[in-house]
Amino acid sequence: MAFALDKVREIAERVATSSGLELWELELKGSGAGRTLRIFIDKPDGVSHEDCAAFSREVATIFDVEDAVPGGRYLLEVSSPGLDRRLWKAEHFERFAGSRIKLSTREPVHGSRQFEGLLTGIAGGELTLDLQPAAGKKAASRKQAAAEASGSIVVALTNVEKARVVPEF
Repeated sequence: MAFALDKVREIAERVATSSGLELWELELKGSGAGRTLRIFIDKPDGVSHEDCAAFSREVATIFDVEDAVPGGRYLLEVSSPGLDRRLWKAEHFERFAGSRIKLSTREPVHGSRQFEGLLTGIAGGELTLDLQPAAGKKAASRKQAAAEASGSIVVALTNVEKARVVPEF
């Protein structure tokens, strides 16, 4: 029987919601006895070790009861998404509007696929990124420097390959 990731995601979402948490991301790495199921949870004021431990106990019990992980052999890791969290849903980008992000695109935008800047908004399935470098930071490439000269770019959410928050201290 194959690993039913949709069922695992549904259970994790259900447990997170009932615990006042948000399921941020779920990923499965490896195969067979070496499978690792990583679940990232969040809440507005951040998650604690206790939140992760309680979520882990509850979700693992339900996985076992509902036989969501056939064979029962996997390593479960539960944690916060971290300061440099991955953004991948429109809701994630909306929540972090006003933050610096780093993103790569599937298709080039103005001749480049790598960008870093201030996420100034998301509307109609498009992100607007102010490309002015952070204080004391130089452009990563000539293409980035040329793009920065234009001030900002608009990127379709469907063109975003990877995006992460850039922590600022």
